[in-house]
Amino acid sequence: MSEFHIKHDVNAGVVHIQNIRVLDPVHGSDEVRSVWIKHGQLIPEPTDLSTIEKTIDGTGKWLMPALVDLCARLREPGEQQHGTLKSEGQAARAAGFLHVAIPPDTKPVLESGALLPGFRQKAYDDGGIYLHVIGALTKGLEGQQPANLAGLKQGKCIAVSNARKPFANNEVLLRTLEYAETLGLTVFFYPEDTVLANDGCVHDGFMASRQGLAGIPAIAETVALSTQLLLVEATGVRAHFSQLSCAASVELIAAAKKKNLPVTADVAMHQLYLTDASIDGFNSAAHVRPPLRSFKDREGLRAGVASGVIDAICSHHEPLSATAKMMPFAETEAGISAFDSFMALGVGLVRDGVLSPLDLARRISKSPAEIAGIETMREAVGGWVVVDPTHQWTINAESIQSSGKNTPFLGAVLTGKVTEVVI
Repeated sequence: MSEFHIKHDVNAGVVHIQNIRVLDPVHGSDEVRSVWIKHGQLIPEPTDLSTIEKTIDGTGKWLMPALVDLCARLREPGEQQHGTLKSEGQAARAAGFLHVAIPPDTKPVLESGALLPGFRQKAYDDGGIYLHVIGALTKGLEGQQPANLAGLKQGKCIAVSNARKPFANNEVLLRTLEYAETLGLTVFFYPEDTVLANDGCVHDGFMASRQGLAGIPAIAETVALSTQLLLVEATGVRAHFSQLSCAASVELIAAAKKKNLPVTADVAMHQLYLTDASIDGFNSAAHVRPPLRSFKDREGLRAGVASGVIDAICSHHEPLSATAKMMPFAETEAGISAFDSFMALGVGLVRDGVLSPLDLARRISKSPAEIAGIETMREAVGGWVVVDPTHQWTINAESIQSSGKNTPFLGAVLTGKVTEVVI
């Protein structure tokens, strides 16, 4: 908190929202009432009504804490042709995200703790978001030797990870996890066995065979996940498994939690909607890593979110320039621009009976903040978003705030939108 040079306007007024459904996952409350917000915090009704500078009719709308994203790529540094801290930060904030975590596989790799404070401040100044860095687990993400984890902890990274880069062998992984555990660092895993994944680009199923594309079998994820869980058990390191894509992975996480292992998990929002059927016709907008999998896998992921085995939902936002999706399917870059569609899809989970509105708020604000270890900061910073769960809008190049227009939902009419961000 202290590293951000934030100036509050001491004369800032109060925002009054009437008759809104307040979804408060911190206190477990869900009720319709009127609220008053100042500096991002709920306050009692002011005695001096002249301090109210804005009144909003919240009838039929939801109010929930500002969102926390456990995985997004903002493309800076190194890939500004796809997006910048300014463009993607502003897109995140417009979509309700105030806290965004990024993996370390930027260019250069995020492995210097001394550079992190300035990087976070730039993200706040340019994009208006609180950036949380997942530092490199191994030097240069090369999988050969540990990075300077002590320096990264001193630089206040929230966790460490090797992203999707492989380790030289399991002994290197074991020793690195032991090092992370001694420092009390959380390790983020994106499980994928690179040998089994080979040169695949889509789920290894009927659609891959039909279109002649190299497949990535589900076992590429579950083999890696099983190994990583065994090493977590051996070392006691706190671990988070991000962007699960298989029903079998949900079963493995459930078994690990029954053994009281210190593990949590998330899933990308698009994995709860799309399947490998979306790649039909070589639709490169649906090219993502991990790949979109079968209907059975999608339903298994939804069940995991509903039961709480999967703790959080992330955006897995990866904006790309138009040219990045214009080559033959296997040569296009993987990624979906996900900030703009996120809340509408979340509202859809409520409509489909997967989550209650309060549980949705928990999966996209409180739980990810706890996983990232920023719950105290999140509460101190505050911030609330107003959601209209009935608002219909068309997702197109004009309505997408992100620089990346790469989404398989392009042209779709979505229901649900963040209409106000009160920070």
